[in-house]
Parts: sequence; C-alpha cells; structure tokens
Amino acid sequence: MTTLYLGNLNYSSWSIRAVLVARAAGLDIKEVVLPLGPQETVDTLMEATGQHRVPVLVTDSVVIHDSMAITEWIAEQVEPGKVWPLDPDKRALARSICAEMHASFIDLRSDMGVDIRHRHATPTMTPGLKWDIDRVLEIWDMCRSRYQADGPFLFGEWSAADAVFMPVATRFQTYGIDLNPVSQAYSDAILDHPLSKELIAQAHAETWEIDLTRFRPKSAD
Repeated sequence: MTTLYLGNLNYSSWSIRAVLVARAAGLDIKEVVLPLGPQETVDTLMEATGQHRVPVLVTDSVVIHDSMAITEWIAEQVEPGKVWPLDPDKRALARSICAEMHASFIDLRSDMGVDIRHRHATPTMTPGLKWDIDRVLEIWDMCRSRYQADGPFLFGEWSAADAVFMPVATRFQTYGIDLNPVSQAYSDAILDHPLSKELIAQAHAETWEIDLTRFRPKSAD
C-alpha cells in the first residue's frame, strides 16, 4: 500500500501540491490528513514515516518526503504526460518554475499564508512581498503568452506546474490581490479545475483552525 500523509488542506500549501499531483495521476494512494500543530500529529508522523513534516509518501519500505520529490516519484509511476508536459521544452520550463517556487518567495509565504476558506485584509506591500507577487505574475504571463493556444493552463494542458501554483492562486484570492487580465484568467482557470474544486470543497469542510495572524506582519488598513 502507498500512503500519502498530508496537513490541513485549508492551510498546507505543499500538501495541496502533492495531493493534486497524486489525484491527477490516478494511482491507488491512501490519503491521511492530519492537523498541523498538535504534538499528536508529530508523534503520528514520526511513528509512521520517521519524518515530522508533511507531506510524506510511504510506499513499501521507501519513505519520500518533500513535495517535489513526491511529484517526481509519482511521475515515474505513470505514463508520460500525466504529471509533466510531454514536450521537452515545456517540461524543462515547468520544472524550472516549480523549482523556483520551491526555493523562493519567502515574503509571499510569510505575509500571505494559505487559508482557502477565509478572506483576510491585504497585507502591507513591502518591497519583498511586491517583488514576489510581481515575479509570480511574470511567470504566469510568460507561460500563458507562449502556450495560450494549447489550453488554459500554464503549459496549455494541466500539469504539475499548475498544482504547484494553485495554492498561490488561492492566496491572491484570500488577500484580495488585484491581477492583470491574463493572470486573472489563469487564476480563474486553475481554481475552476475539477481537482481544485474538489480540494477547495474539502478545505471548507475541515474544522481545524489556525490563527495565521500570529505568523505575519500587521495588515494594511
């Protein structure tokens, strides 16, 4: 059996990314969602996986942590095109922008934590936060300008890149960030994707609450 351990789908952006890829792949993967924060969650994860952070995928005797590593493992289990674009140039760019999201955007993560079912005031637009937002929109606009003829997503058809940027689209919605028409159209498309709609409904159904104001600067008036 393969099991994917996840955090709250309302809050855990990297859990969202891993589970979207897993569901798109159509593999037989059991999902275990745990609330972020309680010691019981840490104890459960350590006992089952030897890791204390989510997401973690366990298959046979192999434990895979980190969403991008999980994504690559899933991609190797299914036919080409299920996870990454078939075209080699698209695939290389998709991996590049996902790696950038994985390693960067610290101010965006800090000031605009994922919270799908609530709406928050727009945070103070510090230089770092503005740079992060502008860079995301630059990526979206670049991909859409190149591949708009192939479909509504970053590389035309849905791919792991859309799973990686879907939580960012929810952030922009949660904090009332104004988008240009191209980026707004992409945000609408990814949030309206059946996989996203299913996950958003699950996030709304969760009862766990985390006070995100503890982790970010005071919002702008």
